[in-house]
Amino acid sequence: MAWGPTSPPIGTPPPQDPVPPRPGRHLGRWGRLVPFGIGAVVTLAVVLVFSLVTRPPPPPTQADIDQAIASALASVTPPPAFSQTVYQAVQPSLVLIQVTGQSTGNAPGDDHDGLGSGVVVTRAGDILTSLHVVDGASSIKLTFADGSTSPAEVVSTQPDHDIAVIHATQPPETLVPATLGNPSAVQPGSEAYALGSPFGLYGSVSAGIVSGLDRTFKVKDTGKTLTGLIQIDAAVNPGNSGGALVDRDGRLIGIVTALVNPTDEDVFIGIGLAVPIDVAGGGIGLPAY
Repeated sequence: MAWGPTSPPIGTPPPQDPVPPRPGRHLGRWGRLVPFGIGAVVTLAVVLVFSLVTRPPPPPTQADIDQAIASALASVTPPPAFSQTVYQAVQPSLVLIQVTGQSTGNAPGDDHDGLGSGVVVTRAGDILTSLHVVDGASSIKLTFADGSTSPAEVVSTQPDHDIAVIHATQPPETLVPATLGNPSAVQPGSEAYALGSPFGLYGSVSAGIVSGLDRTFKVKDTGKTLTGLIQIDAAVNPGNSGGALVDRDGRLIGIVTALVNPTDEDVFIGIGLAVPIDVAGGGIGLPAY
């Protein structure tokens, strides 16, 4: 039996279409080399980047070590006390006042020497103090922060506020005025520092608080009544009169004028009084805070 020309023999598998070549297969052996070359470049780049990232840092220098130690110490060192920074700010403006021939008013010829404090408040050399420190003195001697001394004279007074303004006749080359503060900004409980020369001990500082405001005090020797005073519990003793009352920032808020003691002893028992600086400086035209 014969088959037709288009009929395959029985049992012969049907022909299949040829598999189309995959893209790139026609490149032969070069088609295998190209992807291998790209992979090698990428691997090399990764190795280089990793080596750069993981490279150990250089050892610290001595300067780096010193800086690290200084930073560590600064982080654990407490800041200075307010009283310390206040003293450093105000001490250059303090003046020790020594007077001679001051009459006590008890009898003719009953004179004595006295001590007090003052504060430089202008570059022109105006020094504020308490009037009772210099009133009636035959001579006044000033000692400044740099140790220099000078005679002085009274140039103006405010008897109603127990305030006097004095000038040195031979002032030092450099005068450092105190920074003025705002007495209206302090309240009972605010920090307060009294600086002056109690018992002639130049540049002493005592710390406390504002105990009260708008106090009244009658001066025993003159009978005058002072009003609007600031009450403090910072230690005030003979020689502090005319000294500085300052706030926690070292700004001048008053002039120390008196201490209160119900006995006849002229020593501090916890109540000091000061004239607000806006009142004390009003006679010489000090600007308001």
